[in-house]
Amino acid sequence: MRIRDPIHGSITVSDEEARVIDSRTFQRLRHVRQLGFGDLAFPGATHTRHAHSLGAMHVASRLFDAITSRASLSPRERDRLRAAVRLAVLCHDIGHMPLSHSSESIAPARATLSLPAWVGSPDGQATHEDFTAMLLVRSELTRIIDEAYAPLGIDSALVASLVMGVKPPGAVNFAIAGVDWTPVLRAIVSGELDADRMDYLLRDSFYTGVNYGRYDLDWILQNLSAVERDGRMVLALSKAAVFAFEDFLLSRYHMFLSVYFHHTSVSFDWMLKRYYEEAPGEFEVPSDPEAFLECDDMALHVRLRKSKNEWAQRIAHRRGFKRVAQFTERDEAYDLSELSKALDAGGVQHFTVESRGILSKYFDEGETTSLFVLDRQTNKLTDVQKYTPLFERFAGGVHLSRVYVRPDQFKAGSAVVERLLGNAKLDE
Repeated sequence: MRIRDPIHGSITVSDEEARVIDSRTFQRLRHVRQLGFGDLAFPGATHTRHAHSLGAMHVASRLFDAITSRASLSPRERDRLRAAVRLAVLCHDIGHMPLSHSSESIAPARATLSLPAWVGSPDGQATHEDFTAMLLVRSELTRIIDEAYAPLGIDSALVASLVMGVKPPGAVNFAIAGVDWTPVLRAIVSGELDADRMDYLLRDSFYTGVNYGRYDLDWILQNLSAVERDGRMVLALSKAAVFAFEDFLLSRYHMFLSVYFHHTSVSFDWMLKRYYEEAPGEFEVPSDPEAFLECDDMALHVRLRKSKNEWAQRIAHRRGFKRVAQFTERDEAYDLSELSKALDAGGVQHFTVESRGILSKYFDEGETTSLFVLDRQTNKLTDVQKYTPLFERFAGGVHLSRVYVRPDQFKAGSAVVERLLGNAKLDE
């Protein structure tokens, strides 16, 4: 089967993958927007997690083919590894909640998902990754994967282990001739140059109508390889393409500033969380796999329209607050707390939002290096963090602080901000 895609052209789908795609679990993603409230700022951004997952799977196979072009793998070994990584990337987003990340604040306790012990501790609140693991190991999708992929020696637990980055019980399933291929496969699923990022930057840029997410995918692919390091295959990028990787990082940085942290979608995210706080129980994310299939953007929008909560009604009818001030990590001489107190004293209804985003997985707590720079003349491998100074530049990520006021009080709010901060230029 082939699927036409506006980003990658023709995407080839195997019979096994078609069974997964046709499942109710995967089809649910047709009703989960990729950018949540992003279409309120960018009307064309109505694309879904469904389309993104298909595109990411296609990129995963291009990554795999590129890095194994010089590897000594038998046809069966190559087919098995390729099928496993494509399937893991295809399914990596199936646990996303309505309006993407916004609803994770009301996710149930992790223990209620009844995940196997090898997935991790049952403590804490569930994340979308936990829901992905649940759907892979205890839903209708479990049987589909186990039956369809049995001839290749792939099962649902193995796929979940790649998505979650944990080892399931038993032997190392991706060991070939004494070398563990798990690290390089995991890097394709989730790493510095993973298929997820490579697709969504291009896709989000296309549908929002901005240019910042574009990068040189072909040159990066031509310079990737799998290299053995201490008995493990790792992802390596040739020195000749380091500048292309830096451009990739910059694209992600600019997309955060212009799209992912756009002031409109950020304010609606805040209002949704406030709705969840003020109307507990009106909308819930179920921990039962079958019930979760009905938990999508449409179900949430129906609930919002019916609710009498102020924030729900504002979201349903697109009556958001207006941004009156914005600061970045580079701005000085502002105090959000003092500004908020002054607005309160002036009787201006408002709220403040601080947005933070980590641009590199290297700086996420607990992450290990997933990308190395290869000198092909000497075969020397260098941690990418030590090779490019851009990593240090992005160590702190993105930090944006915004102040929003009720639209009919914009002039009053602007006057307060100007009085405290001087002649700051405000967005009208």
